[in-house]
Amino acid sequence: MKWAIGFCVENLKVSCFSCGLRKGYNYQQNFSLVNIKLKWVKDKALDAVIAGERDLRAACNLVSILSLASNCCLPIYHLSRHRGQLGLPHDLKLSTFLRRYPTIFHESYVFDSGGTRVPCFELTPEALNLYHEELGVIQESLKDLLDRLCKLLMLTKDRTLPLQTIDQLRWDLGLPYYYSENLIPHYPDIFSLVRLPDDRIGLKLLSWDDALTVSHLEKNAVLRTEEELKNNNLAFPIGFTRGFGLKRKCMKWLKEWQKLPYTSPYSDASHLDPRTDVAEKRIVGVFHELLHLTIQKKTERQNVSNLRKPLSLPQKFTKVFERHPGIFYISRMCDTQTVVLREAYDCQRLIQRHPLVDIRGRFASMMRQGFLDRSRGLYKKTANVGVEDPLKLAHGRKAGGNGLQSEVESDYDFSEYESDDSIHCSS
Repeated sequence: MKWAIGFCVENLKVSCFSCGLRKGYNYQQNFSLVNIKLKWVKDKALDAVIAGERDLRAACNLVSILSLASNCCLPIYHLSRHRGQLGLPHDLKLSTFLRRYPTIFHESYVFDSGGTRVPCFELTPEALNLYHEELGVIQESLKDLLDRLCKLLMLTKDRTLPLQTIDQLRWDLGLPYYYSENLIPHYPDIFSLVRLPDDRIGLKLLSWDDALTVSHLEKNAVLRTEEELKNNNLAFPIGFTRGFGLKRKCMKWLKEWQKLPYTSPYSDASHLDPRTDVAEKRIVGVFHELLHLTIQKKTERQNVSNLRKPLSLPQKFTKVFERHPGIFYISRMCDTQTVVLREAYDCQRLIQRHPLVDIRGRFASMMRQGFLDRSRGLYKKTANVGVEDPLKLAHGRKAGGNGLQSEVESDYDFSEYESDDSIHCSS
């Protein structure tokens, strides 16, 4: 797949001015657009980082849901109410997914008032212990977590985002599953839940902290030359997939683009002409910072689709991901597009690992082991039948109807867990 990139090659006049403590730049450019073809090149190492992420995220979310239930156990129809937040394929039954990972989820049955056998799932002792470790890690890194949430809101024009938008980024930011109920209310001096004009609930940052306005690129400015610091033309770390084959004219354009002034993603950029390369560099800087706020330096492309207005970005702003493949890599694994920050990885290894990443890695290992043991027949496909009162497990709610039957009836299809090489990525 190729994209056409236009760039300025002549008559660039620059003037800069300061506005308070925030700096910006006005540019007058005479455009002479030249088409450059950049192809998408598969990066197997970064694709391997994405593979399995969907199931891991869904499993960890289910662990959080079950952990708050009575006896850490819930009937399938209760778990199905959260299905929309799990990101699983529509044709995959939730009960089938849960049964794939018996090292995480233990299945039993209870009978409802009509005598129907209802599948129930609870956490295994090993999964519950690991979840408690995760809670400890979150508590120990609470300040870092709050700072990242503050910085996310500081990137926006009104220091406010809908909870729905934050929910889409919750996993990537390392926020607890029930952050809006169990975390935000403890910090009324920092955050406030507000009703937005469209009647949605939003999260508003109450105070601006100048100490948090230093971007990741600026923090690393000590590695830059004196001239770069003086002119504020900070350059982004660049790396390409082996075999990318960047043409000479592309290299020339990229070199000149890197020399353009860097506008902080936390500063007002309303004076920038969106048709200029310097405005595009500011957009790149916004997403460079946003990805650095995530604990694994990646997020699904659709997660940022609702950020255009809050971040004051132009139409088709996500095109910068294709225009700058040396900064961002777009993986097409798991039937979606995931944007990965190249500089954060050494092949498959995340260079700066957040403690939560290690916890998730241990959950992934448990899932792989359980899946393999299940496929080898080490776990029975029929669960134990219990006689517990389903009202006790369901907090007084009854099992119901045809929706339950669709979950009870399931088979065990492992065919989708083939090697990555067999997965087709459309180009």
